[in-house]
Amino acid sequence: MAIIEHYRHRVASIEEALIEMYLAGVSVQRVEDITAALWGTRVSLGTISKLNQRIYGQIEEWRNRPIGSDFPYVYLDGVVLKRSWGGAVKNVSVLVAIGVGDDGYRRIPGIVEGTKEDKVGWSGFLRHLQARGLKGIRLVLSDACLGRKESIGDFYPEAKWQRCIVHCYRNVFSHVSRGRVKEVSRMLQAIHASEYLESARHKATEVEKKLRDMKLEASKNRTFCGTI
Repeated sequence: MAIIEHYRHRVASIEEALIEMYLAGVSVQRVEDITAALWGTRVSLGTISKLNQRIYGQIEEWRNRPIGSDFPYVYLDGVVLKRSWGGAVKNVSVLVAIGVGDDGYRRIPGIVEGTKEDKVGWSGFLRHLQARGLKGIRLVLSDACLGRKESIGDFYPEAKWQRCIVHCYRNVFSHVSRGRVKEVSRMLQAIHASEYLESARHKATEVEKKLRDMKLEASKNRTFCGTI
């Protein structure tokens, strides 16, 4: 390949650039045009295909490798991403698990693409993680999706569940006028910043009263979010 021979000392950087362009949704034709404009030589379709096969092989190996450590805390969430495929941009659902180890560092035990956020999808994902050795879970954090909560109990019955504070806040804010979001946010943060459980409960009672006085009954009903 002429471009690689000419820039032999930058082979890795060029290959990474080609892979990133393709994964970002740039069409093969467009990749060829870009390489011609930048380096004066078109990268063939066969070369791009070989590079992609290699990176997809590495991704698949990562997705199925054994999970070699315990994760006492695991966050589960579904993310919708946009992907370019065949000239069209489509939404793709991705299920993600983020684990926190005993060392306090976050890692990603697993990701599954193209799965719906229902009990079937989450059960399949958790079965996949369990088969690879995900264990030692003491607490799972997620939103209040019913199918997800049921699946957690099926595969990790010893783990406790806590509603994700971020999702909780979003639900509360959906019942608050835009002009009061910051004020209500500070009130919620005061609850979760409490050092002890009893003080958090006391603060939650105060916040509940304030929300009632502000005539934000719907927000009051969602303040606790199953977190205290």
